[in-house]
Amino acid sequence: MVRVFSTSNVNESLSSDVFIILVVFPGVLCVTVVQSQNGLRVTYSRTKICAIKGATVELSCVYMYPSTRNSPSTVDKSFWFTKEQNNECVDLTTDSQYADRVMHKCVGTRCTLRITNLRESDSAKYKFRLISNQLNGRYTDEPGVLLYVTDPDLKVQEITSYLKCHSSCPLPYHYSYVWYENGQEMPAVRYSSYSGPSVYKSYTCALKRFEDFPSPPVCAKGKTCNKVTYAVRAICASKGSSVAISCTYNSYGRIISKSWFSPGLSHHSGYHMRPEDLSRDPRYTGRLQVFDNEMGHTTLSISALNESDSAQYRFKFRTERSGWRSDVHGTTLTVTALQVQVTRIAAHQFYIEAELRCHSSCSEASRLPYGWFKNGKQLILQDKSSYNDFFCLEDEISCALKGHEGFPSPSVYAPKVTSVLLNPPGEIMENYSVTLTCSTDANPAANYTWYKKNGDSDFQPFSEEPQLVYSSIQSSDSGEYYCAAENELGRRESGHVIINIQHAPKHPSVSVIPLDEIMEGSPVTLTCKSDANPAATNTWYKEGKSLVEGKEGIYYFTSIRSMDSGIYSCKSENKYGQRNSSRLLIDVQYAPRLPTVSSSPAVEIMEGSMVNLTCSSDANPAAKYTWYKIDENTPIASGRIFTINDIGSEHSGSYLCEAHNKRGCRNSTLHLVVVSDSRTSVTVGSLTVIFLVIMLLAIFLLIRRKMSSKETNQTGKRADNKGQLNMDLVHENSSASAHGQPDEEQEDLYYASVSFSKNKEDPIYYNVVQAKLTRPTNKKEKDEDEEEDEDEEEDEDDVEYTVVNVKSANAISELRCQEKVEDSSALYSTITK
Repeated sequence: MVRVFSTSNVNESLSSDVFIILVVFPGVLCVTVVQSQNGLRVTYSRTKICAIKGATVELSCVYMYPSTRNSPSTVDKSFWFTKEQNNECVDLTTDSQYADRVMHKCVGTRCTLRITNLRESDSAKYKFRLISNQLNGRYTDEPGVLLYVTDPDLKVQEITSYLKCHSSCPLPYHYSYVWYENGQEMPAVRYSSYSGPSVYKSYTCALKRFEDFPSPPVCAKGKTCNKVTYAVRAICASKGSSVAISCTYNSYGRIISKSWFSPGLSHHSGYHMRPEDLSRDPRYTGRLQVFDNEMGHTTLSISALNESDSAQYRFKFRTERSGWRSDVHGTTLTVTALQVQVTRIAAHQFYIEAELRCHSSCSEASRLPYGWFKNGKQLILQDKSSYNDFFCLEDEISCALKGHEGFPSPSVYAPKVTSVLLNPPGEIMENYSVTLTCSTDANPAANYTWYKKNGDSDFQPFSEEPQLVYSSIQSSDSGEYYCAAENELGRRESGHVIINIQHAPKHPSVSVIPLDEIMEGSPVTLTCKSDANPAATNTWYKEGKSLVEGKEGIYYFTSIRSMDSGIYSCKSENKYGQRNSSRLLIDVQYAPRLPTVSSSPAVEIMEGSMVNLTCSSDANPAAKYTWYKIDENTPIASGRIFTINDIGSEHSGSYLCEAHNKRGCRNSTLHLVVVSDSRTSVTVGSLTVIFLVIMLLAIFLLIRRKMSSKETNQTGKRADNKGQLNMDLVHENSSASAHGQPDEEQEDLYYASVSFSKNKEDPIYYNVVQAKLTRPTNKKEKDEDEEEDEDEEEDEDDVEYTVVNVKSANAISELRCQEKVEDSSALYSTITK
């Protein structure tokens, strides 16, 4: 129950209110006078608390602050503290002395501080602070809570017929107790009182979980009994120093044997634990002595202490009747090494300035003189626990207790050589497990930072662990690594390690230059690329057939041809595997090749029949076809096949097929001869008569040759030559027309031979043939030609010759072709713009 009485009405001149706080707890009555500031006030539940080392304690308080409905007040922050630095209170939750041992919690206006695993150093005055910017104040109420941490300090009191375990420090009701009779535990007794003690026996009590601090033994009913009383329950000593552990003892009967032992160093014999006399332990040879200078008093001395000497030491004896057993705890010895702590440091470019302190967890060591060592040499300093100096990265500093210089503290120094260990070493395959370990020698222990460089970028920190563990390393983890080790005294960097992840080829890709359409005759480059380590060997394939291989993966066409069109692919391969690329289509474009023209039917074309003229050309893109008649400029048809239905004599003549695409054009000609039916019958009869005439003439010439007439022979030769000339001329013209000589090989001047029947009303046939014009070169030849012409006129009265001068069909076609290509190119470029 808490009662608050205000005295503000007694003295109105006071700047703050004064409260008398009456705190009533079961068995506790506290009266605290508290002043309020700006209306803030704090009430502590208890102002003094006694607690046992290793236990848990809770400090609590309730705070109040002014608040109205229209202007509510709030507390921005609250915490507990014991220290002040730079005029600021240090929150206990941030104090390293209380690390992981304190917890602050507020529920409404009630706040609690819990401290676990109490130490003697926790003994202090604890205050609660409120911070409220709204009320313009930081408020700490008085008097706070005074906490005193101590041993249980138990005593056994004999009250008539029972024994009472009592502590000078108020103990909570929930504690359990342990009782010993003649040094042997009595498991059945668990309360603070024990009834029915026996005469001539000693009794000792302790708190459960604090058996290290039992009460001194007491003889029941004031009689003589067996008991051992230790001078101290715990001793803390520095490594290398000496310690003396003492106790007094009484016996009920004559002592037969006595010894010092340590339960942790005892050995088993059968089913029983038998303590071992430390004087026979080889680990203490030359370091242990036992002194029994006076009756009932013994001392165990151990010199040159080390950490392994930390243990509990007990004394036991036997008498003729009984003795002192070993269950009661004796003296606990803790041996700690000295430590050099860095309390202040200032870093400069080439050195540091630091203040060091020689520290021991034993409070006794703080009262002893020290010696300091720098790089193994003792410094001439006062016997202080602190040391201030300038240090380099290579300096090593240690301290020792005076007189125990052979047992110095571990040296403190900046990190020495820092290295990176790669596991496994050698080649690293993708998806393997890889560990990089950064190591150095440093005291205090170094903190590590890893740096990585990718490509041309700068090194970037990315981890602060001593190890980098890649459970399944990837190619993206490749790069240059190093680590830095740093402590309070300096920093060192390791050498650089390059991680090169090996893997089979990945994602091969193919490309072609030029990117747009490929023209025949142009240079073309195919490139194959893949992500591989080591570099892959690249092989090009066309339609499944290998072309070339090499690390560069480049295939050149200096002048690509149409036959190079097809589907290409690339295979990338190294010692870890292979991978095929996607397929690449190469489509080579070219102008039309020389067209081939034909007619169907191909032999005699009868008047009135149907004729198909066909034109074909190899081209990419596919060619378009246009038909012209030689003596006409206007196209007469388009398409690969030109069909003439009901052909007549007017269709006779030369036809030109022009194949063209956007890359160019070519043309070819075809000559048509149309024959009528009546002309065919006359021609057959004429051929028969001519054949008979030739046969008779041959017989006649044979007879004349036998007569050896010179005049007749000459006449026969002339007639024969004339016939041969006419036949050759007809054969030559027919051959030239049938074989379709190219336009560029034909002359611009042609003969047109036109035959008519004698009956003008009944035309027999129209025969249009091409014949070269032969010009006479001298007078003799000219006279012979005139004679031959006269003879031919006599034989063929119906034949008339007309010389026609025709403009070159090829020249016209080339101009027309050039115009079409230009138009096509312009159209194409407009589309792809």
